[in-house]
Amino acid sequence: MSKSPLSVPQGYSFVPPRHVANVATFLEMRSKPEISSPGLAKGMTLERWQEADLATYRALFKTIGENWLWYSRLVIPDDALLRILRDPRIEIYRLLEDGMVAGLLELDFSEKDECELAFFGLMPQAIGRGAGRILMNEALHLAWAKPINRLWVHTCTFDHPLALAFYRRSGFVPYQIAVEIHPDPRLTGHMPRTAAPHVPIIES
Repeated sequence: MSKSPLSVPQGYSFVPPRHVANVATFLEMRSKPEISSPGLAKGMTLERWQEADLATYRALFKTIGENWLWYSRLVIPDDALLRILRDPRIEIYRLLEDGMVAGLLELDFSEKDECELAFFGLMPQAIGRGAGRILMNEALHLAWAKPINRLWVHTCTFDHPLALAFYRRSGFVPYQIAVEIHPDPRLTGHMPRTAAPHVPIIES
């Protein structure tokens, strides 16, 4: 993301009803970091998910992202999402633990010499058990195995409260902050009203 002059006025900017706003932090790393404990834990495997169908993919995306208000892949048209899932420059992986899905990882190599850590998340039952560090180590190995000069990711204030610190501990450095406003997916029918209870719903 390119740097630009201040485009949001200083002070409060009121968000329209039926919308939500978050503050996104963009982070990057310019070289592969030292990884202290590479490899998967016993019972874990990481599989490349090359033939994901729309329904199964969206179900997993929703389960992992519902608490954090992940919405983008739920509102995108089917044909656009299918192009993403079939794009050879986008690598999608599932973390399995004892044969059950524990996490989702997407690496986007569509920009020359770069990789975006597009999606990185765990199933609710896998959070807090060390699976995040294991999955991040795998992500770093996979990304830097390609001839890239930069790996980047963004997180936001809807995400897990420890997400930003986790990315920084992994070697990412913040370089830009942005404000995102969009329709509340809990009011458009794309998510249940119970999703992301830490984000208030403002209807009118």
